[in-house]
Amino acid sequence: MISFPNAKINIGLNVVSKRDDGYHNLETIFYPVKLTDALELVESDEFRFSSSGLKIDGDPKNNLVVKAYKLFQKDFKLPPVKLHLHKIIPFGAGLGGGSSDAAFTLKMLNNYFNLKITSTILKNYAAQIGADCPFFIENRPVFAAGIGNRFQPINLDLSEYEILIVKPNISVSTPDAYKNIIPQKPTFNLKDIESLPIEEWQKFIKNDFEKSVFQKYPEIENLKQILYKMGALYASMSGSGSAVFGIFRHLPVDSKKLIPKGIYSYR
Repeated sequence: MISFPNAKINIGLNVVSKRDDGYHNLETIFYPVKLTDALELVESDEFRFSSSGLKIDGDPKNNLVVKAYKLFQKDFKLPPVKLHLHKIIPFGAGLGGGSSDAAFTLKMLNNYFNLKITSTILKNYAAQIGADCPFFIENRPVFAAGIGNRFQPINLDLSEYEILIVKPNISVSTPDAYKNIIPQKPTFNLKDIESLPIEEWQKFIKNDFEKSVFQKYPEIENLKQILYKMGALYASMSGSGSAVFGIFRHLPVDSKKLIPKGIYSYR
């Protein structure tokens, strides 16, 4: 069985308040995009995990795909399987690639072994892996609040537009990005995005992480400005970075030539 875990982008990100547990309450829009990894599941004589594509740092035993399998194996006594992940979604980008891999692992195991677990229960399992992991179970646009773990579906369809994602060779530390954030109540309610023309987004929709991240990494801000110069209707950093995306009515024919050398781009 093969599936294709997809990335997401954050359209707007407001850091609303700091919580007693040390985390922050957020408001953002999660929107699924077509940039994907590839994940294969086959039965095996023992559990195995392997990967290809982008190099995955750290101990493979700590990969979220492995954690997802072990989470289910504990409750359902699953037979051993081989899981192979071909990594395309970049790390440290704010695109949710690892969370997506884990969520798709849960969905694949559920389908392959006919566990008949409902979406609600799947999301409960996914929440044990990561705050944004449950989003990828239903994988549709949502308004996210709390620590990015409370979802409300929204009517947002960007299928008529082209989305270009660019990522410099920089990984932004999320804890570092939070250090210079001053939580505040947003002036625009992101739930109103449904009725706001995309041409107006730039005036109202902000990512609170951009100010501090751009100060430390001006090359990321430069990429955002390049996307606007290319004709993006809206451009923003996704999450705490370092990926930046632009939403276009039509991408320029020579778009690849306009992106600086050494910058990964995904259409």
